Amino acid sequence: MPATKADSYTRTWNTDGEIAAVTLPDGTRLRYLKTGEGPALVLLHTLRTQLDYFQRLIPLLADRFTVYAVDFPALGWSDITPGASYEEPALRKAVVDFIQTLGLEGVTLVGESIGATVALTVSTEIPSRIRQVIALNTYDYPQGVERANLLASVIIKVLRAPVIGPVFSKLTNRMILGGIMGGGLHDPKNLPKDFVLEQLRSGRRPGYATADVNYYRALPSYIAARRLYPRIAVPVTFVYGDDDWSKPQERTDAAHLVPGSRLITLREVGHFSALECPEEIARLVTESSTSKENGSNRRSA
Repeated sequence: MPATKADSYTRTWNTDGEIAAVTLPDGTRLRYLKTGEGPALVLLHTLRTQLDYFQRLIPLLADRFTVYAVDFPALGWSDITPGASYEEPALRKAVVDFIQTLGLEGVTLVGESIGATVALTVSTEIPSRIRQVIALNTYDYPQGVERANLLASVIIKVLRAPVIGPVFSKLTNRMILGGIMGGGLHDPKNLPKDFVLEQLRSGRRPGYATADVNYYRALPSYIAARRLYPRIAVPVTFVYGDDDWSKPQERTDAAHLVPGSRLITLREVGHFSALECPEEIARLVTESSTSKENGSNRRSA
């Protein structure tokens, strides 16, 4: 993992944090950023992105938390392991190993999209280490990104196809990736153009195209993860943009599966809330952390 190449974009928006790699028990190295001071907070990003997805949110949290933002396996600048699984149980294990290897306690888990799904399931594995979960636009329903727009619907179907999927992944360019991500925003102008270019840069690594396709093929496992929600024993706040890809009933159903959870809807916000309304997300995380200190955990609409 060549540090200067991997870190160059992150350093454009975070100059003083520690960028490092942690080696998991299976030998996989995950890149992560550590910054700020306070209780531990771990950020888990969306499908096809990387820790830089949180570039607008991290500066708003670093004065109250020690923030750990991690690249999922094969994404961003974490190791690409041939033959690795990218289904939900595999990512769950990777995050559990990440937290345990770093010895983190009292963790606030904040995830967006598949990162939210993984945050929820991780809490069932190591509840004694997790303080609370903030699940942003949880990805646990059919179609998902295919609902973003027509472009996304067509491309995701092609990426999942046998043989041609990895070939097409290698052809992804700024227009295609920007178009898909724009479909996840209430206002596409909120998409940082340089972030799209960074994802294309990290996506040129050997083996990335195959991993990319396997992530999309693994999406049914994130839907299946709902079966674990009733086991969650830590405070949970579900947050959805009113313009998220999920349907209102799907959001309500997810919240009802988690005992005592809260459900909050943000106006004029799409699937990528950490990019679209970082100030509101930071406020919710901070307020939720304060309420946990006061022992409050109520369901709200």
